[in-house]
Amino acid sequence: MKLRDPVNWLHPRSAVVLHDLGMTLLAWWLTNTLRYAMLPYGQRLDLWGWQTLIVLGVQAVMFYWTGLYKGLWRFASVPDLWNIVRAVVAGTVAIYVGLFLYDRMAGISRTVLLIYPVLLAILLGAPRLAYRYWKDSQLDLFHARHSQRVLVIGAGRAGEALVRDLRRDVHYVPAGFVDDDVALRGTRLQGVPVLGGTDRLAELARRAGAEMLLIALPSADKEQMRRVVERCEATGLPFRTVPRLDDVVSGRAQFNQLKEVAIEDLLGRDPVKLEWNAIRLSLTGQRVLVTGGGGSIGSELCRQIARLGASELTIVELSEYNLYRIEQELRAQYPELLLRCLIGDCGDPATCNNAFALARPQRVFHAAAYKHVPLLQNQLREAFRNNVLGTRTVAEHAVRYGVESFVLISTDKAVNPTSVMGACKRAAEIVCQVTAAGSATRFVTVRFGNVLDSAGSVVPLFRRQIAAGGPVTVTHPEISRYFMTIPEACQLILQAMSMGRGGETFALDMGEPVRIRDLAEQMIRLAGKQAGRDVQILFTGLRPGEKLFEELFHPLENYHGTAHPKIFEAAPRQQAAAMVAAQLARATEAVARFDEETLQHCVGALLPAFRWETGDAKPGAQVVPLQRGGGDYAA
Repeated sequence: MKLRDPVNWLHPRSAVVLHDLGMTLLAWWLTNTLRYAMLPYGQRLDLWGWQTLIVLGVQAVMFYWTGLYKGLWRFASVPDLWNIVRAVVAGTVAIYVGLFLYDRMAGISRTVLLIYPVLLAILLGAPRLAYRYWKDSQLDLFHARHSQRVLVIGAGRAGEALVRDLRRDVHYVPAGFVDDDVALRGTRLQGVPVLGGTDRLAELARRAGAEMLLIALPSADKEQMRRVVERCEATGLPFRTVPRLDDVVSGRAQFNQLKEVAIEDLLGRDPVKLEWNAIRLSLTGQRVLVTGGGGSIGSELCRQIARLGASELTIVELSEYNLYRIEQELRAQYPELLLRCLIGDCGDPATCNNAFALARPQRVFHAAAYKHVPLLQNQLREAFRNNVLGTRTVAEHAVRYGVESFVLISTDKAVNPTSVMGACKRAAEIVCQVTAAGSATRFVTVRFGNVLDSAGSVVPLFRRQIAAGGPVTVTHPEISRYFMTIPEACQLILQAMSMGRGGETFALDMGEPVRIRDLAEQMIRLAGKQAGRDVQILFTGLRPGEKLFEELFHPLENYHGTAHPKIFEAAPRQQAAAMVAAQLARATEAVARFDEETLQHCVGALLPAFRWETGDAKPGAQVVPLQRGGGDYAA
């Protein structure tokens, strides 16, 4: 028979039980001995009598009842000490009752029951804290030899929690805190000193011998984050950050999970405050259909709709892979949701009719669209077929099947459009406006600008170009765009849906526009490189249909605020329903014949101010590298 390892024969939990019972016996013996020492000679406690056995039995039950053995000595802390206090106080009360019932406390002084719990709490707590201190000292010694010294920026709750985690990590050892709060200077958190403010970050990092900077400011706004990142960049040291609070709350990140600072952290805006009760009332228990549900916006809409308690969710998506990906995610996270995933083109009447007949939706979000401006500039037939006629098909089926509300996801490029994509999205808005007239379905249009990290957007393109060593291509030095994150855009879409009474065009407050050149420079710096030296920025010239800046409203739309500070409403421009119907009928025939010349005339009739531009590249377009000189970039 194989003998067990003598070191491991005793389970650690059993050793803790034996330790605590031994301390109980010692505390009971010491208190009684001290008490008897003040009495006439000859009186003493019978250590192994029934009274001692009652004390041990009662105290063991209290230790188990308070969960004392669930804590680990390695991480002993205030909650463990509180459990000890509960256990000894409750145990003392129970011991008094037990001994009184046994022999009316014969030979036991009441003073013993006052001293015993204090002594026992000390005997139980001190070894635990001593063990943790010894383990932390050993780990700190190992850290000092094998780990990177880091400065933690932010001495708040997140910074303190981060340092506690770092003490259990073999890769990092905290050398100090940096915080702009003057009241914290010279203090210590978790034994780590607060060295000074971020205005002296480079000097403090050098003095502390820091090899990395960790930003623990999850609630910082974009201006604070930009300022801190600029100071981190000035040190020349690598830096990481903890996730933002909204990412933690939404489950996209863990609280102290270190990550590289992303451009979203610097372009993000103040957290959006939503009327969640109104949104939940609009979606909880509802049957919802989302077209284009596998795309960037559509998939995030599906996540939030599922999270808000929709009873049924039907997704219509043309991309097989995108549909598979969102289906796997939703089935794993929301197994109770009745999910229906349909492959197909929502612009196909048969596909659309099948989807509506199966789903019988009460809410429809139409996110399916082609959106790439340069690619669509020479593809009028496909852009019009998908973005305009597809919208008409979905809208007509929504009316036919008695859908309560229909939300069209539009774009700021539909305002004074200069591109085929923008013109088709504006035509789709007109389609919804005309369809809404006389219908019981509430049609709502929501416009917003660029979303960070959406498929085909500039941010992932810049990432690939920087990773390849450049150049990063920017069309014009002064071109600017509005940006918001995908979750924020989708949350505001849901808020607008809950506010809509029918026929409104809502535009989301996109904040301040961002120059694409500044965006490129910041992304290069975040990659640890320098624009103009490590990675060139090339200006390639505006492409056909591209604007220098985008607008959210047309001058004739007389926009005004709503009950939500981040959502504005535009007064719809009146359209002749007969004219729109005639042009759509003519366009439908032109699409069937692939007659793009007729389609141009149809677009011109629907949008008289639109001017057609070819999508061909401009011959001899100048490509200018960005050079650094005199503190500015010059072409």
